[in-house]
Amino acid sequence: MVRIVRLYSGDDGESHFEDLDVPIEGGLSLAFPVATLDFREAPEEHEPDWHNASRRQFVITTSGALEIEIGSGETRRLGPGEAMLAEDLTGRGHISRSVETPRRSIVVTLAEDAELEALLDRLRSSGDGSD
Repeated sequence: MVRIVRLYSGDDGESHFEDLDVPIEGGLSLAFPVATLDFREAPEEHEPDWHNASRRQFVITTSGALEIEIGSGETRRLGPGEAMLAEDLTGRGHISRSVETPRRSIVVTLAEDAELEALLDRLRSSGDGSD
């Protein structure tokens, strides 16, 4: 299984975390429809203010580490090999900090027509993910 940290906008206007387990069966997980893949390197002193995800995207850390803070003060640290599904497109957003540098990541944008809610429902029913 692979764990994904989902970052999403709640009805309260705040960003929230959800842990999702992606089952691996026969060596593969379910497929996620994607549009683009980019490689990113964050500046050494990367600590922007509150912001939203620019689009629904997976951010997979390949080196360094990233800390995400949401409005409640909760933080998550993502190191090499860890993945986040960023989809907090509205509300106050989150703060991202590079806590180990250089921080490099692979950003995979979900396809515009991806039926994400159906995929998330499948993940929730197959794992122990919780809010």
